[in-house]
Amino acid sequence: MGSPRAATVIAMTAAAGLLLAGCSSGDGTSLSWPSASGTASGPAGSAAPSSSATAKEPPAPAKGTATVSGTVATGLDTPWGVGLLPGGDLLVASRDSGRITRVAAGTGKKTVLGAVPGVSSGGEGGLLGLALSPELATDHLVYAYFTTESDNRIVRMLYDPAKPAGEQLGAPDTILRGIPHGSIHNGGRIAFGPDGMLYAGTGESGERGLAQDTRSLGGKILRMTPDGEPAQGNPFPGSLVYSYGHRNVQGLAWDAQGRLWAAEFGQDTWDELNLVQPGKNYGWPVVEGMGNRSGYVDPVAQWHTDDASPSGIAYAAGSIWMASLKGARLWRIPLDGTKAAAAPQPFLTSAYGRLRTVVTDEDGTLLLTTSNTDGRGKPRKGDDRILRLKVS
Repeated sequence: MGSPRAATVIAMTAAAGLLLAGCSSGDGTSLSWPSASGTASGPAGSAAPSSSATAKEPPAPAKGTATVSGTVATGLDTPWGVGLLPGGDLLVASRDSGRITRVAAGTGKKTVLGAVPGVSSGGEGGLLGLALSPELATDHLVYAYFTTESDNRIVRMLYDPAKPAGEQLGAPDTILRGIPHGSIHNGGRIAFGPDGMLYAGTGESGERGLAQDTRSLGGKILRMTPDGEPAQGNPFPGSLVYSYGHRNVQGLAWDAQGRLWAAEFGQDTWDELNLVQPGKNYGWPVVEGMGNRSGYVDPVAQWHTDDASPSGIAYAAGSIWMASLKGARLWRIPLDGTKAAAAPQPFLTSAYGRLRTVVTDEDGTLLLTTSNTDGRGKPRKGDDRILRLKVS
């Protein structure tokens, strides 16, 4: 990512022409705000059909809070994807071992469901995202995104907790194969949206040109049915591609109005938080960060890569919360509709090392995983762990 730099965070403002410089974020981070000119490709729209109320929500407060209220579990091996079960227990994917483990929310007890066959770990590949079927109570399906020797793919497996530990996963049913893979930029986040469709963030696997090729599944956000077919209403007929021009998407979340947000790794200059609009081009490799160029959508917020390198994101308390790997902090981005209501605010800076995944629990608290056993961190006693945070 290059040598350490002074932290700089830029977020788009809600009022055109406003320029503020040198504001304090609470930990010495220098912030600057460009004028809000919107995106080059027009106003933001709804990312997907939503049953959420359409009444405008008030903007989130400029400043919020995030307090670690407890540790859910310790001793996890390269945790990556996390799925929230009814009742609060978690399913956690181990990138390097290929195992899925159930973590009891109350005690932290770990039960191995089994290993996903065919996982090829190495570099940034392995067992990555998890998603639980919206009909889990009746179909008992767990979805996983992982790297094989030949590609990245998405499978679904029957989960039967009545079977012995280690034997609770059924044989994988592949619903999508052929996502480009490499030692870097495998994307990997999957999540069901409010429309019941499955979304996947992919990377361009180090081959930059794939991001601009709408015939490729690399460097995209994909939208599909639970069976892996192109979803009705996708912007390119017969295609899974929902948006393109992405470098490496590892964060997906929806706000209270059903709008889709995505976090994306930059190269050496700017990491991004994007409001995702169907059919739009997010610029890579032509544009990194805010380019103000016709035909490309600018991010809502951007960070120098030393301050972020974002992976998972979640929505809670009117804000997007973004876990950062190299930046080793949790960012809060308060929202005012489709814009940032104020400058992003950092929490937990260097307190727990690299942060990978953040999810919102049923009670509105956040669950946050560390990522210090991934070969790029410095493991501490008890790593890796899942923390619980109260936020506002």
